[in-house]
Amino acid sequence: MTIRVGINGFGRIGRNFFRAVLASGADIQIVGVNDLTDNATLAHLLKYDSILGRLPLEVKATADEITVGGSTFKAFADRDPGNLKWGDLGADVVIESTGFFTDATKAKVHADNGAKKVIISAPAKNEDITVVMGVNDNLYDAAQHTVISNASCTTNCLAPMAKVLNDAIGIDKGLMTTIHAYTQDQNLQDGPHKDLRRARAAALNVVPTSTGAAKAVSLVLPELKGKLDGFAMRVPIPTGSATDLTFTAKKETSVDEVNAAIKAASEGALKGILTYTDEPIVSADIVTDPASCIFDAGLTKVIGNQVKVVGWYDNEWGYSNRLVDLVKLVGA
Repeated sequence: MTIRVGINGFGRIGRNFFRAVLASGADIQIVGVNDLTDNATLAHLLKYDSILGRLPLEVKATADEITVGGSTFKAFADRDPGNLKWGDLGADVVIESTGFFTDATKAKVHADNGAKKVIISAPAKNEDITVVMGVNDNLYDAAQHTVISNASCTTNCLAPMAKVLNDAIGIDKGLMTTIHAYTQDQNLQDGPHKDLRRARAAALNVVPTSTGAAKAVSLVLPELKGKLDGFAMRVPIPTGSATDLTFTAKKETSVDEVNAAIKAASEGALKGILTYTDEPIVSADIVTDPASCIFDAGLTKVIGNQVKVVGWYDNEWGYSNRLVDLVKLVGA
């Protein structure tokens, strides 16, 4: 059955999701997008991407439609999502990726207007459930859950590692740092920002800032509530990030035991979501990798019950591929 999807917000994640749908070959049809940018610009940015390269399909725009490779979908520019009649388009799922409607009480308007399910592509408030694929997607209940959060890219990287290691050796408490590519929330040059660190030029600085990813892990792994915290270091690259998790295990362990647990999971229950490498890679090597987490076995360190592990992730492409997986789950 073809899943019909609408996208509210055709920015980095909206366009990456669109490309991920094409790349995956999933039976998903985009029926409409809403973005305040004009259609000609949206079409241009979809076709030409500084990270993903040129889309090898013809992309055309009219006043109210965009056509990609012969498939046409409606394109709106409405500031009020309450005016979007998703039911008229037969939308099964709406991706809420504007970044402005992360409160489910506001995002629910898409369901009120005819969509069967709404996925918020960010950490959310008042959502029916937060899902990290491979970690707690088994808890999704179609009868109870209408507005679903896909969490953050960092939580999608951290949670699979945390789940495997908590099951294998136990996590007593830990701290994480995400070495994260810059995002549009930062400034190209120094300028006003509510976060004075993010006010500084993104391409010229390592920028410490907050992340809720560690605490958000407890939404999908309740047994870790209150046990993890951390922050982000934004670095001058456009995509390709890494999560460093340092924790106290509940027993003494070894590098071999830690790596073996991750490797087994990457070949089993978490295959395709958590991958494993023992090669000496750098951030450029994981750009366009669809996994949520690429575990770097060579960086594992252990002293007694103190453990440090690192997982890479393409914070745009990996996350967008999990959106595709989540659409397939909730749209079925």
